[in-house]
Amino acid sequence: MLMSDGPWSPEHIYQEIVGYGKTRHRVNVVEELQEFWQMKAARGASLKNGALVIYESVPASAPPYVCFVTLPGGSCFGSYGVCPTKAEARRSAARIALMNSVFNEQPTRKITQEFIDGAVSEASHSYGGVRNEAENGTGIGAYRFMLVQNLGKTMLEFQELMTVFQLLHWNGSLKAMRERQCSRQEVVQHYSHRALDDDMRSQMALDWIAREQEIPGIIARELNLAERDLETARLAGRELRFPKEKKDILMLASSQVGGPMD
Repeated sequence: MLMSDGPWSPEHIYQEIVGYGKTRHRVNVVEELQEFWQMKAARGASLKNGALVIYESVPASAPPYVCFVTLPGGSCFGSYGVCPTKAEARRSAARIALMNSVFNEQPTRKITQEFIDGAVSEASHSYGGVRNEAENGTGIGAYRFMLVQNLGKTMLEFQELMTVFQLLHWNGSLKAMRERQCSRQEVVQHYSHRALDDDMRSQMALDWIAREQEIPGIIARELNLAERDLETARLAGRELRFPKEKKDILMLASSQVGGPMD
C-alpha cells in the first residue's frame, strides 16, 4: 500500500486506499488487514489475544450499515461514510483500520516527552484549570504517570491501556482509589497487567446500576450521550475504543436494570 506525501488526514488516506484498489489492482482490505497483524505477530509483536482481527456489525434491517473492527492491539475503528451493504461496511471499517495500522508504524507515532506534555496540557485544560491544579485533581496525575511509563511505545500499542484508564476515570474508579489512598504507581502497575475484558466491563456495569438506584434515569442519559459520542467519532474517522466501550458497558447495565430507555 502506498501513501503520498503531504498532511495526513483520515479522509485523504481513506480515499487513497480506495483509489489504490481501483487503479492498480483490487485490494481485499479485509484479508490485507489480517495479514498485516499476522506479520506483526510473526515478527515478535506482543499481542495478548493473538493476531485475530474482530468485526462487529451493528444490527440493521436496511442501509446505511455500520461495522466496527477491533485490532489485536486493542484499538477500534468503524466504517466510514454511508455504506449501502453490510459487506461494504466491513470493507470500509477494514480500510480505516489498515490505514491507521500502517500509519502507526511511522516514527512520529512513538510516545515521546513532547507528546506527553501536550496530552497532559490538553487534558488539564478540559477541566478548566491550570496544569498543576488539574494534575492534583481526578485522574490527570495518573494519566501523566501512565504515559511516562510507556515512553517509546506506539500509540496503538498504548491504546488498550489508555482506554482502561479513560474508563476508570469516566466510571469514577480513579477518584475512589485515590480516596482510599492508593498511589498512582500502585494503580498503574495493577491495571497495566489487566486486560479490558468481560470481568472489568461487568464490574463497571455494576457501578452504574448502583448509581441508577440513587439517580433514576442516569444510565439512559449516559447511554444517549455515549451513542452520540460514538457516532460523531465514527463519522470523523477517529479511534473508537473508548466511546464504544462506554456504550457497551452502559448497554450491559441497562439490560440488567430493565425498563425502557429515554
